[in-house]
Amino acid sequence: MNRRQLLIGGSAAAVAVGGATWAGVDQLGSMTRYVAAVAESRAALSANPGFAELVRFATLAPNGHNTQPWRFRITPGGIGILPDFTRRTPVVDPDDHHLWVSLGCAVENLALAAAATGHVGEPRYAVAETGAIELALRPGRAVDSALFAAIPQRQSTRGDYDGSPLETADLHRLAVAAEVPGVETVLITDRAAITRVRDLVIVGNSAQMGDAAFVRELKLWLRFNPHDALRTRDGLFSVASGSPAVPSFAGPWLFDRMMTATSEHARYARQLDTSSGVAVFVGAAATPDHWVAVGRACQRFALQATVLGLKCAFVNQPVEVAGLRPELAALVGMAGQRPDLVLRFGRGAALPYSARWPVAAVLA
Repeated sequence: MNRRQLLIGGSAAAVAVGGATWAGVDQLGSMTRYVAAVAESRAALSANPGFAELVRFATLAPNGHNTQPWRFRITPGGIGILPDFTRRTPVVDPDDHHLWVSLGCAVENLALAAAATGHVGEPRYAVAETGAIELALRPGRAVDSALFAAIPQRQSTRGDYDGSPLETADLHRLAVAAEVPGVETVLITDRAAITRVRDLVIVGNSAQMGDAAFVRELKLWLRFNPHDALRTRDGLFSVASGSPAVPSFAGPWLFDRMMTATSEHARYARQLDTSSGVAVFVGAAATPDHWVAVGRACQRFALQATVLGLKCAFVNQPVEVAGLRPELAALVGMAGQRPDLVLRFGRGAALPYSARWPVAAVLA
């Protein structure tokens, strides 16, 4: 679930590449068209939605690098979610931990949407047996919820927050929302402890930015303008991280020259320093079933944060760099266990949403 922002200054439009100034600016695409397409994917459910509509809501879940590593199998009796291993990110996620967490986030969206539209069923993790997560559904009483209503509004907002503290009651609501069997959620609001998390993020970022394979993989998933973001409907769109759009040919060139470990350190330090808190999610075991459960807990937390008018963003370097996990585990009072996700939260401005594939493209 990690995200990276392309840091391009406002003066980038004046940069010359290969002796030519921005040949291809006209191919950036239209943000108006992009926003309209994304809004369509996030529209409210119809009055009597079929299972395909529920799948659309499932795809609005957060996922690593926005690779959308899932496939959905619709049957008369329910919906199955299967991993799409062609969408792996093997450098940053060598054991597919983030992939299974992403599926867990989608499962939670699916379960909430099903309940809100009059379907009864509890997801069954059958990963070891069938490689899938099955949600058998039968007609029942519709159970609407604030978490369901928040699904189209939730986003991973990779900007600065305002640093204001949260009320104890709101922290309690977040903790309760994230209660999923087999998952511990630790909320950190003490400034000194947040600073320790920040320092781990920076150490992890230094290790990742110094890894040529990590950087190559990251660049594969960057989308530098609305045209590319709509063409692929996946990946990390620079504008959704607060950066300007640039021509496709120039994006990698600028990335290599302007996204440095030093600039990233400063950005992460600022973002952690302006966050109200950090949530760390720890599963009971390092297995796909438990990672799915972690994804469900994390998504419920993020949806409750959205209900409260808060923003969230992943800062997963301390769990992606294996050598940092013990220190993070000790920090949250869970020495000897493996932390799975790190999420900062606070009050901040919304940014453009990421694109998603149409339902037809994700059906198995």
